[in-house]
Amino acid sequence: MTSITAGTWEYDGYDPAQERLREALCTLGNGRFATRGALPECAADDVHYPGTYVAGCYNRLVSRVADRQVENEDLVNLPNWLPVRFRRPGGSWLTPDTSTVLGHRQTLHLEAGVLERRTGYDLGDGHTLMVRQLRIVHMADPYLAALRTELTVRGGPVDLEVEAAIDGGVTNAGVPRYRDLDGRHLTDVDTGTLAPGTVWLHCRTRTSEIGIGVASRLTAHGDALVHTRHEQQQAIQTVHLRLLADRPVTLDKIVALHTSHDPAISDPLRAATDRVLVAPHFDDLLTAHRAAWDGLWRRARIDVPGEPGRILHLHLFHVLQTLSPNTADLDVGVPARGLHGEAYRGHVFWDELFVLPYLNLHLPEVSRALLQYRHRRLGAACAAARALGRRGAMYPWQSGSDGREETQRLHLNPRSGRWLPDHTHLQRHVGSAIAYNIWQYCEASGDTEFLQTQGAEMLVQIARFWADSATWDPHLGRYRIRGVVGPDEYHDAYPGAERPGLDDNTYTNVTAAWVLARTLDTLRALPEPRRSELVERLEMDDDEPLRWEEVSRTLYVPTHDGVISQFDGYGELEELDWAGYRTRYGDIRRLDRILEAEGDTPNRYKASKQADLLMLGYLFSPAELQALFRRLGRPVDEELWQRCVDYYLARTSHGSTLSGLVHGWILTRARRAEAWSFVQEALRGDIADLQGGTTGEGIHLGAMAGTLDLVQRGLTGLETRDGAIWLDPVPLPELSSYGFRLRYRGHWGVGLRLEHGRLEIAVPPSGRAPIEVRLPDGTVHVQPGEKCSLVLPD
Repeated sequence: MTSITAGTWEYDGYDPAQERLREALCTLGNGRFATRGALPECAADDVHYPGTYVAGCYNRLVSRVADRQVENEDLVNLPNWLPVRFRRPGGSWLTPDTSTVLGHRQTLHLEAGVLERRTGYDLGDGHTLMVRQLRIVHMADPYLAALRTELTVRGGPVDLEVEAAIDGGVTNAGVPRYRDLDGRHLTDVDTGTLAPGTVWLHCRTRTSEIGIGVASRLTAHGDALVHTRHEQQQAIQTVHLRLLADRPVTLDKIVALHTSHDPAISDPLRAATDRVLVAPHFDDLLTAHRAAWDGLWRRARIDVPGEPGRILHLHLFHVLQTLSPNTADLDVGVPARGLHGEAYRGHVFWDELFVLPYLNLHLPEVSRALLQYRHRRLGAACAAARALGRRGAMYPWQSGSDGREETQRLHLNPRSGRWLPDHTHLQRHVGSAIAYNIWQYCEASGDTEFLQTQGAEMLVQIARFWADSATWDPHLGRYRIRGVVGPDEYHDAYPGAERPGLDDNTYTNVTAAWVLARTLDTLRALPEPRRSELVERLEMDDDEPLRWEEVSRTLYVPTHDGVISQFDGYGELEELDWAGYRTRYGDIRRLDRILEAEGDTPNRYKASKQADLLMLGYLFSPAELQALFRRLGRPVDEELWQRCVDYYLARTSHGSTLSGLVHGWILTRARRAEAWSFVQEALRGDIADLQGGTTGEGIHLGAMAGTLDLVQRGLTGLETRDGAIWLDPVPLPELSSYGFRLRYRGHWGVGLRLEHGRLEIAVPPSGRAPIEVRLPDGTVHVQPGEKCSLVLPD
């Protein structure tokens, strides 16, 4: 049973079927590394999966699958620092799967970043062992973690043996459909003893040669003697305790984790051992950890009453654990499944499109670092474009350590058991997502230095790729972009076609036109010396901007049956028997797997996994979207847009956690009465595991961050452009009261609160210029130290 309060997330009772989900949602992290919320006394098996992941720590292996050599790069499951187990001497180790449990509760303290567990074990002979543990992954010192174990016996004195370990014999085995692939990423495991009570483990990844050092200091209160041994890739510490009735005994395990990617170290083992030796005691670590979380909550908190607010609190907690100020010093991207599991292999997709808009207004230094991850891989993106015979930068759909395309060429359909070709690498629109994030970050932060340097370079190269990908069709009198896959993902080829790819995906074409237009704006606004330097260094031809202008106005937007087509030829596809499939299968979110198992394909049908064309309504305000279509010579008024919303909503299976988010966002302005059901689905996607077992393999970070941004930008109509904050609130009865603070262009803590039809804007005192706020019916300027209150129209 799950219960939520304002500051906690609790699970009462032990349920093996729910353990993987709980482990993912009870993950603790600090933006550098994270550890799943597995019970320390339980090893990896079909129920439990302890996992620790350092951001950016990848390794590449080759496996043989379906008579082919398959190469994959994975985020590596690092040595398990959690193990702490207990038993009566000579007895069996106590676990909830093998022993009698007299009560079990896990409590995630969101405000403090602490995971607490309480479990009662029946020891027999009228004795009961009560176990209470507190766990932190330190937010202030991102190389430390700590576990406090408090043991209390009832019914009389008991002798107890406690064993703590660092386990280097781990593999990547957290996703069942990957288990035919090689998951043995660690090698050369070595262990040793540093000092009384302190052990270490050193290893490296097999091909990426990343060194890993873990050191652990075990303290048994009461000065119990700690014995050490080393076996089977483990450093093991044992303590024999005499527990008196109702007299708690505490053991503290302090752990340091370093890799050879860390700055300012000589080697990871030396760094880990040095750090653990001088690490404070648990109480002092907890105090500093809580203080760091307090600062984060002050900067990023969103205030929404009721159950939606409590779920949003959990979502923000997991976003901050994955992407915190500690991330700003790292060369990492936005992992689609957080640092919470091994699904998607820890790869970076386009999820930053849903994450950065929230971070931009709270932790802009983190947004900048995530964009620099893309800039460091600009050369690889340009090489990928050249391999296709095109100019510019073609960013990969899935990215990992070095910027090459990491999308697997085979994927397993667990419903049919067949390995199938994977053509999702044709989602070239990831480049537009990167460009969008550059623009949004710079508008929100006012970081002209980044826009004029790294940002401009990426924009130019992405624009070049789109211009070079567009081919002229004299019959249409339009440019076309062929052979791509859109956000929908169900459609990757035309029915019966020998080659994958679709022509003129509207989302791809419109966002490409946007990139070209914004890049031209950027070039025009550059200081002349910087523009000349950029043109010279990138060897830009004089006619390139002229071509960009032309392509940005003449890319083809197909239509059929009075609506805009998702792609050219969409209108010729068959209609799916939606009612029949729902009757036969119930949950048809993964319609693609159902059809393939039947020997069919979604390529034949007007059926989408998630929003594709409608994604445009998520990215752009109604006014900006209409301007984009006008630029392309295809005017779209509100009536046509509403027809498109109705048309595609009826033909979407919502096979992605992002689908409910995007549709909820759009419907708040299009069909408000139906919006709330989609918003609820977005809120509950991970906590209720609506995708059927996927959350246990890692949270869906984009969907979690997107729900936060739904309140921050979606309901407020908030835009940051032209040096102003634009607001156009939309009333949604179920979310009619909310508040948050923003960091906007050097102003820290700009407060926005909407309640009872009144919008309040407060700017904290500073020496900066006033903030310009533009509303549908006028403009106000709010001076630092002032508060502005506005009554909104019904």
